[in-house]
Amino acid sequence: MIFTQEHQELRRTVKNFVDKEINPYVDQWEKDGRFPIHEVFKKAGGLGLLGISKPEKFGGMGLDYSYSIVAAEEFGTIHCGGVPMSLGVQTDMCTPALARFGSDELRDEFLRPAISGEMVGCIGVSEVGAGSDVAGLKTTARKDADDYIIDGSKMWITNSPSADFICLLANTSDGKPHVNKSLIMVPMNTPGITVSPHLDKLGMRSSETAQVFFDNVRVPQRYRIGQEGAGFMMQMLQFQEERLFGAANMIKGLEHCVDATIEYCKERKTFGNALIDNQVIHFRMAELACEIEALRALVYQATEMYIAGKDVTKLASMAKLKAGRLGREVSDSCLQYWGGMGFMWDNPVSRAYRDVRLVSIGGGADEIMLGIICKLMGILPGKKKA
Repeated sequence: MIFTQEHQELRRTVKNFVDKEINPYVDQWEKDGRFPIHEVFKKAGGLGLLGISKPEKFGGMGLDYSYSIVAAEEFGTIHCGGVPMSLGVQTDMCTPALARFGSDELRDEFLRPAISGEMVGCIGVSEVGAGSDVAGLKTTARKDADDYIIDGSKMWITNSPSADFICLLANTSDGKPHVNKSLIMVPMNTPGITVSPHLDKLGMRSSETAQVFFDNVRVPQRYRIGQEGAGFMMQMLQFQEERLFGAANMIKGLEHCVDATIEYCKERKTFGNALIDNQVIHFRMAELACEIEALRALVYQATEMYIAGKDVTKLASMAKLKAGRLGREVSDSCLQYWGGMGFMWDNPVSRAYRDVRLVSIGGGADEIMLGIICKLMGILPGKKKA
């Protein structure tokens, strides 16, 4: 992927934003279990960082997706996983379908303030009994005159305690699982919505995550994105941007783990020599650097194809799978060389070790990615190679 001067300017803008507005406060936000999301998002929106590839008509920059990937990669320099994940929910999880398929009225009401940072969004897909199995979700939205009446619940919903809207996937008919679902924009202050206490997570501590309950929640049918029954297809398309964002966002964080470990091993002495002088350690750092660079190349290739309008389901799934597994490998390997210091809660590699574990679960578990890849390779019975 060839980067222009405009790409580099965007990269500098994101880096300056992260260095000034986020990283100085990350340690405290991690302890607090939340960050001032509306304040941070308004600042990000003011810089145009929440609508990079969104339509100019609704306040976005109208740039191609390579610019979004540059921003996602640079957001990986944030010294935790929770804040960039919350940003990714806003830019690449709860708004892509709205931007692509929503009516102008709907985009004016929800997309424009999401791009400016005036509204915080969340994505409502996962349920207690339907995480990676999107077809199995139970939340319903039944018609009543010109409205939908929504009943059900959503689980592990990032940003939900502070969100202004949720992009909700719900069953709008009794048809087959892949054609009975619709995406509906639902204001979070609508009567009948309740949000559970903030969930106590292993990692991603600074992002707020909760369960959301819907009890006779009434919204107008005009809040539906696109055609009724097209929600499953739209959500699969949203997953492509989510997975590419997640993979790109991992790259610089993993590089930071390696770089910080190298510096520590240069300073730490054992048996009269610096730890880094052990061949097993400096060879391992070189191996991990090669793997991170391979992930970057995979993400860039998928991005080029996506911009060209090609189906990137297989490559995006591969990038997501690789990012999750490599995140575990890098953080675990690096933590080992920190010894007892690596077992301390506030150690940067320890934080990464906890945070990256989610990448192999959220947005489709590793096993789902493998199933998609196998299907597109023509491995599964009755399936032709894509």
